[in-house]
Amino acid sequence: MSVPISRLHVSHDAPLLRHVSEHASRTDWCYMHADVASAYHPCFSERLLQQMLQTQERIRRNLAADPDPKAGIHHLVLASDSDVFNLGGDLQLFSRLIRGGQRGRLLEYAQLCVEVAFNLHQLYDDRVHSIAVVEGDALGGGFEAALCCHTIIAEEGAGMGFPEVLFDLFPGMGAYTFLTRRVAPVVAERMMLDARVYPVEELLRMGVVDMVVPRGEGRQAARELIRRNQRIGNALRAMNTVRQACNPVTLDELLKVTNEWVDAAMRLNDRGLKTMERLVRAQQRRAQAAAPALTLV
Repeated sequence: MSVPISRLHVSHDAPLLRHVSEHASRTDWCYMHADVASAYHPCFSERLLQQMLQTQERIRRNLAADPDPKAGIHHLVLASDSDVFNLGGDLQLFSRLIRGGQRGRLLEYAQLCVEVAFNLHQLYDDRVHSIAVVEGDALGGGFEAALCCHTIIAEEGAGMGFPEVLFDLFPGMGAYTFLTRRVAPVVAERMMLDARVYPVEELLRMGVVDMVVPRGEGRQAARELIRRNQRIGNALRAMNTVRQACNPVTLDELLKVTNEWVDAAMRLNDRGLKTMERLVRAQQRRAQAAAPALTLV
């Protein structure tokens, strides 16, 4: 079970995370980027991360109160209400904090990312199986969030990759830890530094993605997987324990890596920051262009 790292101010603005609990299937569905009525930038803002952490803690409390500790496996599904899964870290915030020399604030953000990531991997001992449903591009921290989950279901046409090297940084919120559980370290390092956006079909062949389904069928594929998993809930719980025993993921490991990420970020020169800021403007233009269509959903 995770240990809370930090408690940032909790915003009471419109929710960016839509949480749906299905008691019959013992499943919690968490949809990022729920506030689609405005030109919203679908990244990991502090507001979204805070709401994700709150929801994870609420699910954990519900599991702790379960009168039947031998009950079958519980599922946590991470998906998106946007046309992308997630475009990664809040680059606008990064640029502002780095230029202002605010290492402590950047570290606070990074620690929040790590706690949310760790909870996706191990929310409550062995009782939760997490599923990422990637219905659009997952970049940077969005790719990391999918990798934290036990199963990745991706829809055809989506792409996943790490663009951080474009501004001379590396993905530091779980990429190495979780990607090396799926591919060899040398492959993971190449993927973290080549800035490629990999088609999910290629990632399936590599073993990074578990399932690729036609566009529009990701959520139904998750429901079918959940139904199958309920029949082997005891085995899945045992496998969660075995996985953690043989190849453990610890909060301490994730924190050490993200501390190095913060140090590397604070060393960025003006050229790297300008590249980051150009990416911010490109993402903002994309969000503004997509906003009218999203309001019709």
